[in-house]
Amino acid sequence: METTFISRDNNDVKFTMAFDAETFENAQIEVYKKTKDKYVVDGFRKGKAPRKIIEQHYGESVFMESAIDELMQGEYPAALGELAIEPIEMPRVEFSEVKKGEGFTATVTVAVPPEIEVKDYTGVQIKDVRHEVTDEDVDKELEAMQTKGSRFVSSEDAAADGDIVNIDYEGYTGEVQFEGGTAQGQNLKLGSGTFIPGFEEQLIGAAKDDKVEVKVTFPEEYHSEDLKGKEAVFKVTVNEVRKEERPELNDDFAKDASEFDTLAELKADIREKLTKAAEERAGYEKKNAVLEAVYETNQFDVPRSMIEDAMDDMMNEFAQGLKQQGIDAQQYFQYIGQDPAAFREQTRGEAEKRVKMRLIIKSVAKAEGFDASEAEVDEELTQMAAQYGLEKEKLVDYLGKSQLSLIKEDIKNRKAVDYMFETAIIGV
Repeated sequence: METTFISRDNNDVKFTMAFDAETFENAQIEVYKKTKDKYVVDGFRKGKAPRKIIEQHYGESVFMESAIDELMQGEYPAALGELAIEPIEMPRVEFSEVKKGEGFTATVTVAVPPEIEVKDYTGVQIKDVRHEVTDEDVDKELEAMQTKGSRFVSSEDAAADGDIVNIDYEGYTGEVQFEGGTAQGQNLKLGSGTFIPGFEEQLIGAAKDDKVEVKVTFPEEYHSEDLKGKEAVFKVTVNEVRKEERPELNDDFAKDASEFDTLAELKADIREKLTKAAEERAGYEKKNAVLEAVYETNQFDVPRSMIEDAMDDMMNEFAQGLKQQGIDAQQYFQYIGQDPAAFREQTRGEAEKRVKMRLIIKSVAKAEGFDASEAEVDEELTQMAAQYGLEKEKLVDYLGKSQLSLIKEDIKNRKAVDYMFETAIIGV
């Protein structure tokens, strides 16, 4: 296929895709192989009729249309990548006269994002951002490590918030024991919010073998219709109280919990990592502040279709986030009692901002002539292959030309963001 750019008129780009006779013929052969079972020709078993016979019977163009569709579907994304075109709508296509034994040309017209001229993107003034790492931050990390290495041991002392109690209980509304309100040997961490409101707090202060009457009121939104809003009494027997036993913070702890020999070395390592993370967070916030400033300075209209696509992307991202938590999106919206369409509409403002921000960054990259070298693309592919556990060659085959083009675009955009940040005036 040979791709040729013709023109750009406002937001419409026109280009041609030319397919030679050999390519077109091979596509028709493949279509014949895949569809010959559909054609019935007298004197031949189904699927056994030669291509020429089928063409004589049904017309010589019988496989052409499908072959054209196959070629366009396969090569259209590659053409977009080659010409660095980012379509925002379905293309409009006109075909040259198609004849047997000849190639054909498709003239494509497709809507693209508006070209904008970004102003005042260098020398942006922003406030400096710093995140200091304190001793308290280091202590919190050590506490988290302690918690990870802790264990719960049986105690004769009274239960406190954070302890685990093992209990038997029976639930009553009035004098009637209600269904589902009975359990034996149930472990409950006080303060976890696992049980209905007010239950766990009334077990604080109880010790092993104590019997406690816990009085609660079921929430109005409780799942059981018979218990919604009702007062109840749980007769609870405390079988055991277990308290958290944390390892002592010393050199032995450091050896067990890390690769360091002393607690001082472990603390120093934690501080170093927290400092690095704080610097990265501050850098991200400052870059974002630069982008926000450039965004506020440059306001323009964008096609509605781009905003709608961005809204769809945000909905898909939200659904994927729920899925990772094991939640079905449809069930989620039913649970919160909200129409997905109304929820989607709430994303319109942020979606429009996303679109505009992307166009601003892309325009700056173009204005500054940023490009992505083969070495930079190769490095990006190496990192992606390592991330997904694939051989780089297989990843390249999987991505295809259009996705490789997006990787190049992403590299150029990152350079644009870095450039705006590097030329910014920080600390004013």
